[in-house]
Amino acid sequence: MANFSKPTVPQFSVDVYQNEFLPEGGRDVNAIVTVASTGGGTAGGFASGGTAAAGVVIMVDCSGSMDYPATKMRGAREATAAAVDTLRDGTHFAVVAGTHVAKEVYPGNGGLAVADARTRAEAKEALRRLSAGGGTAIGTWLRLADRLLSSAELTIRHGILLTDGRNEHESPEELRAALDACAGRFTCDARGVGTDWEVKEVTGIASALLGTADIVADPAGLAADFTAMMEHAMGKGVADVALRLWTPVGVEIVFVKQVAPSVEDLTGRRTEAGPRAGDYPTGSWGDESRDYHVSVRVPQAAVGREMLAARVSLIAPDPAGGDPHPLSQGLVRAVWTDDLAMSTSINPQVAHYTGQAELADVIQQGLDARKSGDRDGATAKLGRAVQLAAASGNADTAKLLSKVVDVVDAATGTVRLKAKVAEADEMTLETRSTKTVRVKR
Repeated sequence: MANFSKPTVPQFSVDVYQNEFLPEGGRDVNAIVTVASTGGGTAGGFASGGTAAAGVVIMVDCSGSMDYPATKMRGAREATAAAVDTLRDGTHFAVVAGTHVAKEVYPGNGGLAVADARTRAEAKEALRRLSAGGGTAIGTWLRLADRLLSSAELTIRHGILLTDGRNEHESPEELRAALDACAGRFTCDARGVGTDWEVKEVTGIASALLGTADIVADPAGLAADFTAMMEHAMGKGVADVALRLWTPVGVEIVFVKQVAPSVEDLTGRRTEAGPRAGDYPTGSWGDESRDYHVSVRVPQAAVGREMLAARVSLIAPDPAGGDPHPLSQGLVRAVWTDDLAMSTSINPQVAHYTGQAELADVIQQGLDARKSGDRDGATAKLGRAVQLAAASGNADTAKLLSKVVDVVDAATGTVRLKAKVAEADEMTLETRSTKTVRVKR
């Protein structure tokens, strides 16, 4: 078992990076909002003040395809056992076997066990009996995880989901309904093992439930990946944090996106929070920093005018059940000037993350074009991706792109599609396409 220290309360900060200067008649204001949480302890675990409880449900694909090859089922058992070993004492947990139905593997009483030496040993013993057989209906796994996590008074609720195949035994609408029902109730990291699963399904699950998605092409890598996921989950100290955006009368919100460590469009997830204010969900936080791109459209104004374009606050639930309370805030401003140099200068942070968002888009468009047989379209889009990755210093994405295209000139985005591409390489690029590199300040 990992040795986790007693958690402390994280402290939040909000910093705003923008060029607030607009030309006469200018309306679009863009800002990068950096949110940092410090002092909670990356391995401290789950609590506000050390008193709140946390729960984790591990959902393991046990469909028939997990036996082909047999290393997948064996790797899944070993990985889940490694994750159980990483649980901090006092964490509530359960293990679910997922096929065309969802079944409780441990503790099996319709609730959650509390981690200690005995329950971890019992859980690992139960895992040895896992076998493959049946279909895949991921929505049922998620709904069972939700019921289990709802069976105890928990502050932080988290899921880990592993699948090796497509969601063939329920409709896309049924999975969407399950995700809608679970959104905001728990966060979930999703992993695809092997190469027979659907990237958009796995990334869609993680996106809807504010978790991470990744590929583990070789089952031998599952144990290390599950251990890292669980250690990351153990570091969460505050749950259900929201980015609250207040705007004055006449200001329109163009979009709100997370842009680091990955691109996630939050615009459509707004919930109203009073007059001219809305909350955008960010999930759970430990010791970490994330960047958000806020774009608003202000009314036209004359040179010399200035205004508050938006107020960005971090909001957390009140543990006592009262109104949510602000953790920190920052201001987005607009100032109209006739100084051309000031009004046309693009803030470096805004420019960087605009490029990172485009990078994620063109990778997806290029891979879609490649799959549909549009070689010219694929070459153009993936060439642009190579150019953006090189310009922004995103070496990890550049390396993944080089397995799909031959790079002739990275600076101009001149590439040739490779004649043969390993399926795992293409899926890795698609799965990790939204991962960004932080701007150098």
